[in-house]
Amino acid sequence: MPLIDPRTGLMQYNKEKATPGYTLFTPLGLFNTYLIDMNGEVVHSWDLPNDTGNYAYLLENGNLLAAIRTEEGPQGLPAPGGHLMELDWDGNIVWEHIDHYQHHDFRRCANGNTVYVGWELLDDETAAKVPGGAAGTEHEDGTYGDYIREVNPAGDTVWEWHATKDLDMDQYPLSHVVTRKEYAHANTIFPCPNGDMIINWRYNHTMMKIDRETKSVKWSMTDYSYGQHHDVQQLDNGNILFFANGTDVYLYGPETGSRVVELDPKTNEEVWSYRGTPPRSFMSWFISGCQRLENGNTLICEGLWGRFFEVNPEGEIVWEYVSPYFVEYEHPAYTGNNLAFRCYRYAADSPQIAGRLPAIAN
Repeated sequence: MPLIDPRTGLMQYNKEKATPGYTLFTPLGLFNTYLIDMNGEVVHSWDLPNDTGNYAYLLENGNLLAAIRTEEGPQGLPAPGGHLMELDWDGNIVWEHIDHYQHHDFRRCANGNTVYVGWELLDDETAAKVPGGAAGTEHEDGTYGDYIREVNPAGDTVWEWHATKDLDMDQYPLSHVVTRKEYAHANTIFPCPNGDMIINWRYNHTMMKIDRETKSVKWSMTDYSYGQHHDVQQLDNGNILFFANGTDVYLYGPETGSRVVELDPKTNEEVWSYRGTPPRSFMSWFISGCQRLENGNTLICEGLWGRFFEVNPEGEIVWEYVSPYFVEYEHPAYTGNNLAFRCYRYAADSPQIAGRLPAIAN
């Protein structure tokens, strides 16, 4: 049984302003994915064969796509996955793909293929060319680089991109305060409708869009003032939405706090943002995510605290839930915590849910 904290569960719910639906999340370090209703009650769950590399989400066919942690990949690097797995509503495996070097993020593409990010160990010559990072902080194996790989349903690679080969690394050096274990700690992969790929790196504070045909950088933004970021995505209006972790206390001082930001990539200027009042009341220095909902509200995962909340465009919190699922066994990273990488809201009549659960009246 999970440890129940009295400050967990449904915290608030404004039925007139919240977006009705079901919210999906996977507690890091545990072996389950949960789907809850607007009152915070579990209406469905999936048992997983191991803890996830980071998260799971629902496909339009109602199946769950997850990355399950394997033991064969690099040791000592964060968020290892390795076993991509699609489960139907009843938990049966209907598709799987193993790449022990897969980590952090993965997505099902519109064409039915699956794209994910992975590590590759660099040869000494390439590793020496990695710019930035704290000297002498390489992994015991050396330095790893990131790749993007797209596989078809049969598991064949149909497209891939390598950061240390297809990118001018000198334009995107590692921050001087991070290690040289990785170039450059990718935590997001997002396939755009036209096939381009958005990738986000934590260790060089850079997000970019990669042209599928040329493999060149079509757009990028490097801005240390956001204090690193997660869950970078393109909205239907073409803008970019992301979770700005706000980790640099020396930069922000007492104003330290996380933000969720929407910016116009044509100008890299913000068009909307949310932050806590006071700023430090909303803070997750790592993981975390966001989702723009159909009515214009935004669902936010404050991952450090297992807190999921919905805000309207004016920044008013209209729904809030804190995960009661804490890791009680000895886990290498998550013992005693209720962390969550991302959460997702699905409408009752959405392709993911329709016919499986009842409609929710708001």
